[in-house]
Amino acid sequence: MRAYVIGNVAVDETISVMSMPEAGASILGREETRDLGGKGANQAVVMGRTGLPTTLVTAVGDDFRAQTIRDQLAGEALDARLLGSPHRSSDFSIIFTTPDGENAIVTTTDSAEALTLSEALAPLDDAAVGDLVVLQGNLSENVTRGILAEARRRGLTTAFNPSPLRPYFAELWPLIDIAFLNRGEAESLTGSFGEAAIQRLAEAGVTQTVLTLGGDGAILASGNQVLATVPARVTEVVDTTGAGDTFMAVALASAALRSTRLDAKAIHHATAAAAITVSRRGTRSAFPTRLELAGILAGE
Repeated sequence: MRAYVIGNVAVDETISVMSMPEAGASILGREETRDLGGKGANQAVVMGRTGLPTTLVTAVGDDFRAQTIRDQLAGEALDARLLGSPHRSSDFSIIFTTPDGENAIVTTTDSAEALTLSEALAPLDDAAVGDLVVLQGNLSENVTRGILAEARRRGLTTAFNPSPLRPYFAELWPLIDIAFLNRGEAESLTGSFGEAAIQRLAEAGVTQTVLTLGGDGAILASGNQVLATVPARVTEVVDTTGAGDTFMAVALASAALRSTRLDAKAIHHATAAAAITVSRRGTRSAFPTRLELAGILAGE
């Protein structure tokens, strides 16, 4: 099985602040890290480190950040399909992080939204029935809808993380096999909380749902039936950037590598990996290493 992650890549600049800025305020901060990021790249990098064959399909600009992106991806265990977007800036994120590990992120999407449907679909010519197509919320509406529809036509398994939120996402559920949402995303897109949100998603056509609850762990459901409630790992939280991407990537990879649907073991593996990410600063540099992931995936 191969995973095709179609999404964005960005250069993340993390700024440490004592508290989040309010409207009209000027505050002091300190640059902590400059790292590879973007939800698409994050998920692809972590999947590649698990040993799951992974293709990243993404767009970059023609600026200095594009070379940084190429250099960092070159060291990862994945097939990076970087599509040039002339006369555009490569995407970047400004991440504000506080001493308690919480963050706020501002991301540009000029390059991501320039990705065309034909460019996004071309790598899927090599896909086999049952392969994974993994999407997030950074592509244009036309491309997102088109990828999901074509993946369904080809018999591919679709996994979707509706972040950053967009209003039309609630119309996509019939095309999605596996949905990963946090509390806020679930409430915004279903108008419900917890198991009631899972029920709404099942009624809309989602086959499996993973609802992440931060420090309260995660819920895995098949249809409207809860299969597992997994507690979060106790760890010192330094920076939550990329934790959700780590979780989703490892959950999908754990199941794929065992040729099974998402199960409680996959969620336990994902929780352990996310606990490593939140214990470190940065984005790519905070992700579990290949050795760490091998140890996690070998456990129960």
